[in-house]
Amino acid sequence: MLPACGGGGGSSGIGSPLNGGTGCSLAARAPVASTDPVKAEAVRAIARATIQTRFARAVLVRVTVDGKEIITEAFGESATGVPATTDMHFRNGAVAIALVAMLLLRLVDEGQVRLDDKIATWLPKLPHGDRVTLRHLAQMTAGYADYVQDPDFVNAFLADPFRRWTPDELLAYAIHKPLFFEPGTNWSYAHTNYVLLGLVLEKITGRPVRDLMQDKVLGPLCMTQTSDPDGASIPEPVLRAFSSERREFLGVAAGTPFYEESTFWDPSWTITHGAVQVTDLYDLHTSAIAFGSGAFLSPESHAAQVSTALRGKTTALAACPNTCFPHSERYAFGLGVITSGNWVFQPPQFGGYSAVAAYHEGSRVAIAVAVTYAPEAFNDAGDYKNGNEAEKLFGRIGAALLPEDPPPIARTLKESA
Repeated sequence: MLPACGGGGGSSGIGSPLNGGTGCSLAARAPVASTDPVKAEAVRAIARATIQTRFARAVLVRVTVDGKEIITEAFGESATGVPATTDMHFRNGAVAIALVAMLLLRLVDEGQVRLDDKIATWLPKLPHGDRVTLRHLAQMTAGYADYVQDPDFVNAFLADPFRRWTPDELLAYAIHKPLFFEPGTNWSYAHTNYVLLGLVLEKITGRPVRDLMQDKVLGPLCMTQTSDPDGASIPEPVLRAFSSERREFLGVAAGTPFYEESTFWDPSWTITHGAVQVTDLYDLHTSAIAFGSGAFLSPESHAAQVSTALRGKTTALAACPNTCFPHSERYAFGLGVITSGNWVFQPPQFGGYSAVAAYHEGSRVAIAVAVTYAPEAFNDAGDYKNGNEAEKLFGRIGAALLPEDPPPIARTLKESA
């Protein structure tokens, strides 16, 4: 049973890890003393080093172990002269993918659908819909092209990052292209899958995704600071983001400074409408525990979400060099989440924001981090020099907290040090 919003939640099976033993009201966002100052200082040192040596502008971090507070703290600046704070809001990007998958699995548990139902039942005119199932969409094994990889889409986005996209406009870049592979036989990361999944969920229930998310996921989890604002707005206080991603597109010469605010770039291209979300650090942390522990899902649905069945069963393909690759212990996609070693996580990065929501079910370690970037984080092409810095931060924190079973990325970082 889930704790009621604002309630104590201590007796619930998930009340303690989700809410730190304080219930899930906004009062839970009040400062709490660390139960392990030594671990807190270790995390603090890692966060500070990310600011000082890894070109981060701001770092927000929240860590609990078995529901007990380790650290919740912000480092660096949101904007010049504006310190970052733990109550700031930011975009959660791919974390919403995990939450949409949880929404699907809730409908499965309620008996409304089965994972192996064909999507042609609800989208009869969709190409290949008679061969693609709900599971294929959620696990990204449908074979559809990713509109985000289409050069025409990329150019249109970079030309106007404030453009509001409709699902039909996004899907037009992808669904009429040949499938990369027969559905269910390989894997390819494609935003297309989750735009389609949102449309199917609305057809199944007759309700907007935004309402479904609130009633079946965000509300029960008491994620009061997570929502789809139906636009580019972010509630105050805002963690501001900056980027050099448009440098090459705009033809800015190497050596010429270029760094622009990207906070209010329109994120309507990222996922199904109704789940284009903003969040805060506490709700990001709750997300990690929710999909990492199974929260209110049946054991069968939780096992499906964190499945590692794709390990050793996917291959690289010339047709999708950027999105098709072998899955292994380092990376296995379940239903909307990544399992890496014994950790389950999601690592969004776009528009100057990056984050990680991660959970180790065996030890009940929950890590939520958000990172923004300084000008030095970008190279002369406008790319991130070090990739997703939040993912690396998660790896270092996970290794410090659980050295006996660190995230696999931590071993990679150690080997490359």
